[in-house]
Amino acid sequence: MLLGLSVSRRAGLSPDERIRYARHLALPGVGEDGQERLKAARVLIVGAGGLGSPVALYLAAAGVGTLGLVDFDTVDVTNLQRQVLYGTGDVGRPKLEVAAARLKDLNPGVRVVPHALRLSSANALDVLAEYDVVADGTDNFPARYLVNDACVLLGKPNVYASVSRFEGQASVFWAAKGPCYRCLFEEPPPGELVPSCAEGGVLGVLPGLLGTIQATEVLKLLLGVGEPLVGRLLLVDALGMEMRTIRAAKNPACAVCGPHPTLTRLADTEAFCAGRPAAALAETSPEELARRLALGIGEAPFLLDVREPFEIPARALAGAVNIPLPALPSRLDDVPRGRDVVVYCESGVRSARALAILQAAGHSRAWHLAGGIARWLREGRPVVSSR
Repeated sequence: MLLGLSVSRRAGLSPDERIRYARHLALPGVGEDGQERLKAARVLIVGAGGLGSPVALYLAAAGVGTLGLVDFDTVDVTNLQRQVLYGTGDVGRPKLEVAAARLKDLNPGVRVVPHALRLSSANALDVLAEYDVVADGTDNFPARYLVNDACVLLGKPNVYASVSRFEGQASVFWAAKGPCYRCLFEEPPPGELVPSCAEGGVLGVLPGLLGTIQATEVLKLLLGVGEPLVGRLLLVDALGMEMRTIRAAKNPACAVCGPHPTLTRLADTEAFCAGRPAAALAETSPEELARRLALGIGEAPFLLDVREPFEIPARALAGAVNIPLPALPSRLDDVPRGRDVVVYCESGVRSARALAILQAAGHSRAWHLAGGIARWLREGRPVVSSR
């Protein structure tokens, strides 16, 4: 078996479960023994978004006994184009609250364990330790490296996928049997070369396709059937509807899973992926900015919104000027000098890039809003409609 589960955790099937999983019981390679394995299994899904939605739905439907969900966000209307766990009536509600109710409705026999937190080097090992398999549904490089490193240190298989625009990729990173994520991607690419989903867009069905592949790989590992994507990277081109697989080998110089690792405990992946110390970023928190705007002391800061225009309606700060990040280098003259500037975007990623551009151009009194407008809203602060 690729992933054996302890006998003490095995449990028989009830009459109702034999009816519910009848198609599995009739399937060679699953049967009653395999279904019992699924019932006893514990799978952690990191990120309840575009990828995590289909992973969670299909694993719950398949009868995986315990599903852990890691997320700290609320449902936004822009999520609904691809995050199929949620509906219009869920906008503004915590994702984990909605997801848990939906999964329990789909399969009352599944135990859903919510982890309402941002995974970090301080908590990742404790969270992942209780699970057999981890499915990485994150959408940023710091989180991917963190999940990978934690899985390597704990000896867990990491079922990975990512999407961008019309393309996606998937693999199973399991250091005990093949390469880890760092073996293939030793360092993250420069941030300016990798647009976020908000910047570059993503075809709504693509996370569904890749998430379903992830769920398939998880089930194969739990059942011990088929050939998992260990040592292989699956590349998906939705426009050409082509899939190809490339072989991937362990990197003997890998910093975390090589024979002489230099990373033997979890470290700050935010700074690693930024390519410079995190302290180099001049940040302001929503609380600090709100206090300053409310006090009205001195000249108010110039508020620069670097999102795309379509993102702004009903989610803007009063008085902010919109200059999309791609246009900023050619519009630096529109940002006043000799005045405090606070840059913001949706989540803080693009604003950090914009801040670097402003600093390089000599703006010494510039900050970016940590967590972006999303964090501002989570903390219950006011916004205005687009101008």
